[in-house]
Amino acid sequence: MNKIIVVDDEANIRLLYSEELAEEGYEVVTAGSTAEAIEKLQAGAFDLAVLDIKLKNESGIDLLQRLVKERHDMPVILCSAFSCYKDDFSAWLADGYVVKSGDLTELKQEIARVLAKKAQRTRAGL
Repeated sequence: MNKIIVVDDEANIRLLYSEELAEEGYEVVTAGSTAEAIEKLQAGAFDLAVLDIKLKNESGIDLLQRLVKERHDMPVILCSAFSCYKDDFSAWLADGYVVKSGDLTELKQEIARVLAKKAQRTRAGL
């Protein structure tokens, strides 16, 4: 079972993602801030992170940059209400980008795609 951390400052989004992704067979841990996410990331291993970009007074992009440096083997999907961040060079560090929606089909597909790619790299010894 793949373990995913979802970082979003909105409690209702964390709950929705947690329930929907658990139904897909993922183990889901949530965090409402970058500090909480870092604490949870240090406490355990994760297969994937789903990050919101705008986190109250924090930036998901800053967390993305930290994850790329410290956990380069863990893929990250940015999930934001703002599509304009797709053009931000920093966002290109992520393995995927999804615009938030009440319909999580695109997010679920992107998670499956990114995890399959990670598994393929692992099998290839990369």
